[in-house]
Amino acid sequence: MSTLAQTMMTAARSSDSGLAGPGELDRYPYAEAPGVDRVSPPVWESAEPELGRVGRRVAGSRGRGLHGQLVQQLGQMIVSGDLGADRPLVPEEIGQRFEVSRTVVRESLRVLEAKGLVSARPNVGTRVRPVSDWNLLDPDIIEWRAFGPQRDDQRRELAELRWTIEPLAARLAAGHGREDIQQRLGDMVEIMGHAMSQGDSLTFSRADAEFHSLLIQLAGNRMLEHLSGIVSSALQVSGAPITGCDRPNEASLGHHGRIVAALAAADGAAAETAMRQLLTVHPEVERVVPAPREH
Repeated sequence: MSTLAQTMMTAARSSDSGLAGPGELDRYPYAEAPGVDRVSPPVWESAEPELGRVGRRVAGSRGRGLHGQLVQQLGQMIVSGDLGADRPLVPEEIGQRFEVSRTVVRESLRVLEAKGLVSARPNVGTRVRPVSDWNLLDPDIIEWRAFGPQRDDQRRELAELRWTIEPLAARLAAGHGREDIQQRLGDMVEIMGHAMSQGDSLTFSRADAEFHSLLIQLAGNRMLEHLSGIVSSALQVSGAPITGCDRPNEASLGHHGRIVAALAAADGAAAETAMRQLLTVHPEVERVVPAPREH
C-alpha cells in the first residue's frame, strides 16, 4: 500500500465531526444587557423542544464553534419547513432561543443570506425567502435537503445532475494528458481498492470524492470545475445505492479503473462510456435517470 493510502486511511479514522459534546455549549449564554430582566424564550412554531440549544441535531457542521453550528441549525429548520417562507427572524429572539450572543446571530444570518435562505431589508427586518430564491447548488443546502423532508427529491436531482456533468467531464479529461492528475486518479483507485478490502467505507468514500473532483478538474472547463463541489456533496449525502459510487463494491472499483485506463489512452469515448456505466451500476438508477435517447 502506498504512503498516500496509509495517510488517507489514518486521517479518515482519526477525524471527527467537530461538534461540541452534550453540555459543552452551556458556557456560552446569550449576552444580556445590564439591568434588563431576562425575557422568557419565545415559542417557535413547529420547532422541537430539543432544539433549544445549538448543536443538538446538527448533522455534521462544516463550521467551527457556535457560529457554524447556528448556521447549520437555522439552515436545517428553514430547509425542512420548520421556518416557512416570509417568516420573520428576530435576532434577539434567536439569541435567547439558542443561548448565543448577538454577534453570533448576526454573523449566522449573514451566511444564510449569502445562501439565499433569508433576506434582510431596512424597516422590514430579516425574513425567510421562498425556495425559488435559495442557492440550491450550495453544498450546505444540498446536505440539509438530503437529510430533511426533501431527501428523495434531492437524491433524484443530484443523480440527474451527475448524469449530465460527469460523462462529459470524463470525455473532455481524456484530451488533456495531465500526467500528474492522472497519477493522482490512479492513486485514488488504489486507495479505494485497499479500503474496500479492509471494510473501510469512510476512506473509500473520501477517495471516491477526490477521484471525481480531480476528474472534473482534468476536464479543463472552468464552469464544470465550479460544479465539482456539487458532485462531492452528492457522493456524501446520497444515502442509498443510487449510483455505483454510493457503496464499495468490485463493479464500482472496476469502472473507476477503466476510466483511468481510458484517460491514459486519451480515449474520450471510452472514458465517457465507463463513467456512464459507473453511474448506472445499480438498477435503482434506471428509475432516476432515463437512458439516452437514440437520435
